[in-house]
Amino acid sequence: MTQRPVLVVLFDGVQSLDVTGPVEVFAGAGRAVGDPAAYPIRTASLDGGPVRAHSGLRLLPDAALADAVADGPPHTLLVPGGEGTRRPDPELIDWLRGHAPRAERLVSVCTGALLLAEAGLLDGRRVTTHWSVCEHLARRHPEVDVDPDPIFVRDGRLATSAGVTAGIDLALALVEEDLGHEAALTVARHLVVFLRRPGNQAQFSAQLSAQTARRAPLRDLQHWITEHPGADLSVEALAARARLSPRHFARAFHSETGTTPGRYVDRVRLEHARRLLEETADGVQEVARAAGYGTPEAMRRAFVKALGTAPADYRRRFHAPIG
Repeated sequence: MTQRPVLVVLFDGVQSLDVTGPVEVFAGAGRAVGDPAAYPIRTASLDGGPVRAHSGLRLLPDAALADAVADGPPHTLLVPGGEGTRRPDPELIDWLRGHAPRAERLVSVCTGALLLAEAGLLDGRRVTTHWSVCEHLARRHPEVDVDPDPIFVRDGRLATSAGVTAGIDLALALVEEDLGHEAALTVARHLVVFLRRPGNQAQFSAQLSAQTARRAPLRDLQHWITEHPGADLSVEALAARARLSPRHFARAFHSETGTTPGRYVDRVRLEHARRLLEETADGVQEVARAAGYGTPEAMRRAFVKALGTAPADYRRRFHAPIG
């Protein structure tokens, strides 16, 4: 079987889950296909010495970075994130600049994208990272196309993921690409996670992605919307429930949540429909009605616009077996 060596870069202040999550996926994939060497995994720091994760956990690398690539570049170079990416060691950036382009596949988890950007490796590429630093990354590196919404993004040989557990989703997607659906499914079952969330799944739910309103009536209304996606959620109906005029309601909702009532409702309905398609056996027509779309065609248009795929295709890819 083809071997795909994985090299994980370690540094002080690394987020330990960014390291161990993908490593467990790749190691599990080897066991799943009966070849523990399918993904030979090595960890390396600049000098080969131990590093201290941001949590305080001490990690002992296998080698120094220079020695780890002495026999050639890895198939997959994985750069994790963590507080250590805020003020990175210039030597580490120089190493990445010189060696990362030689890897067949370059992967960052969470704020590891900041290190790749500092090394000039993300220029002109579409990427994502942890939601809290997307604006910082875009501002500091305007030549990078930062997409704050997806949990991971593929751009050719480059793959970037959002925070922490999204690294597991990305690693599962890479295993599925390399070894097939069954291998990835076996690993996901062992780790007790979904086979993989779609890369374009939002980092936040509709309720978390919007600000929580300060005033109790609007805050309560936000909760009510998420619990009643199939109700009449027009501006007029919502305004009446909030006991405000439609114009005042729309202005107040946007001011306090950072989004319009219509956009919030759209996201709630899409999120609810996706969950039903993933977790239930309800037919597309039932899902469309429960999510407030009215007709399957209206739901299809919403899915294609937001996700680039139809509801039926979405279910085929992401439906979790029941029972």
